[in-house]
Amino acid sequence: MRHGVVFMVAAIALAACKTAESPPPDRAESCGAEALQHLVGQPQAALEDETISAPTRILPPGAMRTMDHRPDRLNVDLDDTGTIQRLWCG
Repeated sequence: MRHGVVFMVAAIALAACKTAESPPPDRAESCGAEALQHLVGQPQAALEDETISAPTRILPPGAMRTMDHRPDRLNVDLDDTGTIQRLWCG
């Protein structure tokens, strides 16, 4: 019984040491959010002047959203006035 407990503790300790893997660099910024950061603080209408090829999800405050992660999808967080607060992939 004692050996089983030691083995279990060792297995948990090893599992805790595993580091999270980062996505490959070519997928990390595949929606183009980095190039659109100049839009933060602009009204939502400013998106119309941009060429955006990625699928885009507009997220007003309190909007329901799915939890699926899609690195190719551009997410646009808005505030109550329709001002762009954040642009991110996922």
